[in-house]
Amino acid sequence: MDIELRNIHKRFGPVHANNDINVKFSHGRIVGILGENGAGKSTLMKILSGFQPADEGEILIDNDIIDYTGPTAAIANGIGMLQQDPLDVGAFTVLENFIYGGANGVTLRRAEAEAQLKDLTARFGFELDPHQPIDNLLIAQRQQLEIIRLLALGVETLILDEPTTGISADQKDILFNALRRLAHDEGLVVLLVSHKLEDVIDLCDEVVVLRNGLMVGEMDMPASDANLTSAVIAQTKQQLVTMMFGEVLEAQQRPHYEIGAPVLTAKELVVQDQRLDMQPISMTAHAGEVIGLAGLGGSGQELFMRACARLQRVNSGRLDFDGRSSLNASYRQLFRRGCVFGAAGRLEEGLIAGLTLTEHTALVADDKLQIDWKSVEKQTAFRIDRYRVKGAASDTIEQLSGGNQQRVLIGLLPDDPKLLILEQPTRGLDVDSARWIWTQLLERCQRGAAILFNSSDLEELVTYSDRIFVFYAGRVHEVPDASQTTIDELGHMIGGEFLAPIPQPPPAISMAGIPQGGKGSNGG
Repeated sequence: MDIELRNIHKRFGPVHANNDINVKFSHGRIVGILGENGAGKSTLMKILSGFQPADEGEILIDNDIIDYTGPTAAIANGIGMLQQDPLDVGAFTVLENFIYGGANGVTLRRAEAEAQLKDLTARFGFELDPHQPIDNLLIAQRQQLEIIRLLALGVETLILDEPTTGISADQKDILFNALRRLAHDEGLVVLLVSHKLEDVIDLCDEVVVLRNGLMVGEMDMPASDANLTSAVIAQTKQQLVTMMFGEVLEAQQRPHYEIGAPVLTAKELVVQDQRLDMQPISMTAHAGEVIGLAGLGGSGQELFMRACARLQRVNSGRLDFDGRSSLNASYRQLFRRGCVFGAAGRLEEGLIAGLTLTEHTALVADDKLQIDWKSVEKQTAFRIDRYRVKGAASDTIEQLSGGNQQRVLIGLLPDDPKLLILEQPTRGLDVDSARWIWTQLLERCQRGAAILFNSSDLEELVTYSDRIFVFYAGRVHEVPDASQTTIDELGHMIGGEFLAPIPQPPPAISMAGIPQGGKGSNGG
C-alpha cells in the first residue's frame, strides 16, 4: 500500500491547522511525523485515519482517490491508528477486547478468536494473557493488544501517536522490533508521531516535518543498524530541531534556588494498594526544591503523589503539609492552603471537555459566586498570550492539540502555591514547549514553592530535579544529588538495580566444621 495526501486543508476557526499539505508515504517505510505542538501533525493523522474530515484535499491509496468517513471506514481501507491512550474497555478481558474490536464484533467464536490472538501475540514477542482484565495491564501491553487488533482487522498502514510515553526501555525495544518487522519484512506503512527525537532517530527511515500548519521539509534518517555514534545522533537531533522550530535551541540550564523550610514531610508513610506491596516512604520537600520521582508506570510513584495530595488512602505513617498534619485533610482543604495537584490525564481529571478556555479561567477565579466575565475574558487573553496557547478564548478545550491543552492546564495553576504535585507536567510536549513550561514552574519555585513531579523522560528528571526518588515495585531509592547521576545510571536504577541482593543464609556448619548436607557430609 502506498498513500498520498494531496492539497490537504483543515481549519479550526482562525487556525489553519493543515495548510495545503502534499506528502507521500511508501510501503515498507517507517516515517516520523514531527513538529512543535500545534504544528498540525496530529490533525493530519486524524484526517488520514478517519477521525476527522479534511476541509479540502484528497487521499489516494495506490493512486486511487479514496473517500471515507470515520475510523471504521478508514480501517476498511487498510488504515488504522493507535491513540496515545489506547481505545479499550477497562471492564473487559484482553480476549473480550480483541473480540469486541473484531470485524465480526461479538459474534466471533471465542476459541477461534483466542487462537488468532495467541498466534499474533507469539508472532511479535508480545506477552498477553487472554483472560487478564485490561485494568491489570501496563500501558505497553494495552498498546500491544491494540496493534494486534488492528492487524487482525487487516490494516496495512499503522499510525502511532506518542507510543513510547510511559513505557520502559525493554518494552520500547519489543515495540520497535515489532514495528521494524511490520514495515521492513511485511511491507506495511508505519507512521510515528513523536516528540522524542531519540526514538525517531532510532526507529524511522525518514521524517516529515510540519510547522504552523505547513509542511516545511522531509529528511532521510541515518541507517538505524549502522551503530550510530553520539556525534551523529547529536547532529541529527540538531537538524531536526532546526527544521521544527526554524532555529537552534540551546540546552537549558537548571537554576538552583535557596532551599527554605520544609513544605511537605512524609515519615514512614504506607500507601494502600491491593496490587502493589508499598514499602514505608520517608521524604521531606523544602521550599525552592524540585524533587523528581522516577519509575516505570505502576511502580508506586503515582500512588505516593496522590497520597500526598490526599487523593489516595494512607495505611499508616505521618504526613505534614506546611507544618500541620494533613492525614485527615481533604484535597480541597489542602488546595486552599497552597497545595496544588496536576493530573497526567488532561481531559480525564485536569480539564473539562465541552468548556471553553474562558470558562476554564472562570472556574479558577477567586470569586466563583459572581463572575465578572469582562475580567475573566482579560485573564483568558493574558494566559493565552503568556503560555503561548494556539487557540482562541472561545474554543472548547478538546479543539486544542494535546500540547496546547497541557499549556492551558499549567496556565491555570496558581501563581504562588506552596507545593506543586505534578504528574507528567510536559507529557506530549515538544522540546521548546517543555522548556517553556519549566521556565514557568521554576519561577514559582523561585518564589518559594516546592515541586514534586514524575516523568517518563529521564533527561527531564536529571535536568530539573535537585533530588530524585526512584520507585521500583513499591520500594524506593533516593538519589540525593541529581546533578551527580547520569541518564544511563538512572535507567538502570529504574530497572531495579539499586536493590541490594537478597542475602543468602550461610551453610550449616557441623561440630567438625564441615558444611552439612553436601557431598562429603555425613548425609552424603
